[in-house]
Amino acid sequence: MSGPGSAAAGALELLAGRGQSLAVAESLTGGLVAGALTAVPGASRVLRGSITAYATDLKQELLGVDGALLAARGAVDGEVALQMAGGVRRVLGADWGIATTGVAGPDPQDGHPVGTVFVAVRGPEGPGAVRRLALAGDRDRIREDTIRAVLALLLSELAENKRAQDTEQHGGNGCLQP
Repeated sequence: MSGPGSAAAGALELLAGRGQSLAVAESLTGGLVAGALTAVPGASRVLRGSITAYATDLKQELLGVDGALLAARGAVDGEVALQMAGGVRRVLGADWGIATTGVAGPDPQDGHPVGTVFVAVRGPEGPGAVRRLALAGDRDRIREDTIRAVLALLLSELAENKRAQDTEQHGGNGCLQP
């Protein structure tokens, strides 16, 4: 899958096939992830909604990100991204939550250079996943690459979740079934 549109379509198709829903929490992408998802016909079967928490205080107030964490590390942090994904999942009542936070530029933020980005996914089980990215390019390129990265992480986690379910249902760890 090359672009955000095909990744969005793929993720939505997988979620629809499972009867699961998705919610989006965005900071540096400012609604662009939700835009990529809603550009796919039929997205309403899966997408519950999105919260653009651009200001740091909104990450705490709307998404439940720990205030002490924000005070200690700032908004550009992997744990913040993971809490955003979990928070939007909880607030919007979705099975899966995805989140973006980082520095798109033009200036550094909280001691992080332009291009430092964290994307995260939280699903119905497990601790979730977060990726730190060091992206290059102008503001538009960084935001576009962030959309691709969060959707790729979602697809990866959906595939991992599927493998875990298959192993649980059919016996795993190389066990021979009688």
